[in-house]
Amino acid sequence: MTRVQYGDVSWERMVRAVQRVRERLLRATAALGKAGVPYAVAGGNAVAAWVSRVDEAAVRNTRDVDILIRRDDLDRAIVALEPAGFLYRHVAGVDMFLDGPEAKARDAVHLVFAGEKAGRENIFPAPDVEQSEATSQFRLVSLDALVRMKLTAFRRKDQMHLIDLIDVGLIDATWPARLPAPLAERLQELLDSPQD
Repeated sequence: MTRVQYGDVSWERMVRAVQRVRERLLRATAALGKAGVPYAVAGGNAVAAWVSRVDEAAVRNTRDVDILIRRDDLDRAIVALEPAGFLYRHVAGVDMFLDGPEAKARDAVHLVFAGEKAGRENIFPAPDVEQSEATSQFRLVSLDALVRMKLTAFRRKDQMHLIDLIDVGLIDATWPARLPAPLAERLQELLDSPQD
């Protein structure tokens, strides 16, 4: 077993990591917006944006930049994002834009395709980009669409994101009645579990 080599604790490195994700998101969305490519910010950044509207102290940082687009707009997205420094790649079934030639997959903008299932295990497809709203900086997937996406994927990190939305009151006991049965059951499970 190899030992992980690590350096000293550095606030600067921690802050820089968060800033890089934010900068990547803003650069990508600005390029898409300028080119007129319909999109919506999804994933952990969308959760953070929604949570920050209620309680900025409850915001959880994320390393991912997930953007919802229509597959028909992929070629236009490539044309828009490459001049902004992003390189399109399709790796292991994932469409992404690496942030430069030396970037790793975690230093990328990951695409979610509207109207498609993100994985075989997903029971519902992703929403359309129209299920979003303009903010002062980018288009943000609607809360309803975001909750459905997180409940559909329902990985551990999706569950944590949903718990964050519950904790700040964006999701409450009225939500399961608004959802199809499989998603309602998943949400009810989270609502019924006490959060420590």
